[in-house]
Amino acid sequence: MTKMEPVRIIGLSPGSLTPSGSAKEALARADLVVGGKRLLAACPDSLIPESAHRLAIAGPLNPIIEAVRKNARKGRKVVVLADGDPLFFGIGKRLGEELGRENLLIEPSLSTVQLAAARLALPWQHMDFVSLHGRDDFSPLYAALVRADLIAVFTDAVNSPAEVARALLERGADCFSMTVLENLGAADEMIRPLALWETWGMEFSPLNLIVLERQYPPEIALSLGIPDHFYLHQKNLITKLPVRAAGLAHLGVAPDSTVWDLGAGCGSVSIEASHLARRGRVFAVERNKTRAAMIRENIRRTGAWLVDVVLGEMPGALEGLPEPDRIFIGGGLGGESNQDTALLETACRKLKPRGRVVVHCILLDSLHAAKDHFQSLGWHFGVTQLQASATDSLAGDLRFKAQNPVFVLWAEKP
Repeated sequence: MTKMEPVRIIGLSPGSLTPSGSAKEALARADLVVGGKRLLAACPDSLIPESAHRLAIAGPLNPIIEAVRKNARKGRKVVVLADGDPLFFGIGKRLGEELGRENLLIEPSLSTVQLAAARLALPWQHMDFVSLHGRDDFSPLYAALVRADLIAVFTDAVNSPAEVARALLERGADCFSMTVLENLGAADEMIRPLALWETWGMEFSPLNLIVLERQYPPEIALSLGIPDHFYLHQKNLITKLPVRAAGLAHLGVAPDSTVWDLGAGCGSVSIEASHLARRGRVFAVERNKTRAAMIRENIRRTGAWLVDVVLGEMPGALEGLPEPDRIFIGGGLGGESNQDTALLETACRKLKPRGRVVVHCILLDSLHAAKDHFQSLGWHFGVTQLQASATDSLAGDLRFKAQNPVFVLWAEKP
């Protein structure tokens, strides 16, 4: 391994960007100083030797990292400036991956989150953290809303506080209050507690952080095995608890899985799958508008905000969705209106390698069609027949009332 001069990464105090005494000493000996334009501007020429080169981070990081590597390998002293703590959503992680952590010397400052918690007098050891920088979806935010009561959200010019508030309101997550902290540590620092709807059309400083606080819990605790009668559903169109449990067990949802629930009905499988896919994504696809509205209401009642509801006819509605690791098909394969559907073919094509699909069949024709399809693909598959009986009142006592038998068909993509 080529020997390398240790790279100094210095965190500047949020807002004021004032270098510490040791940071000034490092800058005084630097051959190359790297940082964003705002951070470089905070270090006057008097702190940096005339012979030192300044390199602004204003685009892709790869050329910057390569310049840091080349200079360090030549024995030159490189100082990289960061805002707050370089290892907290900062450049420290990327440099550690590229250069090796053993080649870094890091001097952190207060993180923006730590400063925000102090301003609000909030204990933050159980706070969740979400960065929306450069993202085109809010799935990390929705996942945090499910599991956390206190969330810090890093924004950018596109994913502004107003956009975050809009996303919460669209999901029905109005049980969270919002505080926007702008220019923390600077002379023009501003802290604004805001109702979600108030943010519409508001202007915010580019340097802002959002803190979300849960004000009350969901009506129904999100868990596996939620009783059937807790779900709003139509004409008994619900995957009943015993069959739902078996289907989810066969599906094997992992924490980072992307799950498709096709023919979602009232969304019971999607909602409980989201409890397992806590870092993943879950899509409930339903063609019926009334049932799609019921799914949204069940999401609101359980706080399962990770679930995205997709309204549309399949398989067309699946176009544009992220490729899944797990697919559950509870409806859409049987019945006269679905005889010509290409749903199963599309689902199998979209499924990622080593992914798993589970199909619940009541009709024998649907079972045989699905089995034959998996057999033709050469996939490993199996079938479990499940028939549960639940207690029911009769003549002042209890009896067992049989539920419809269901074939649980599972298959694995090579």
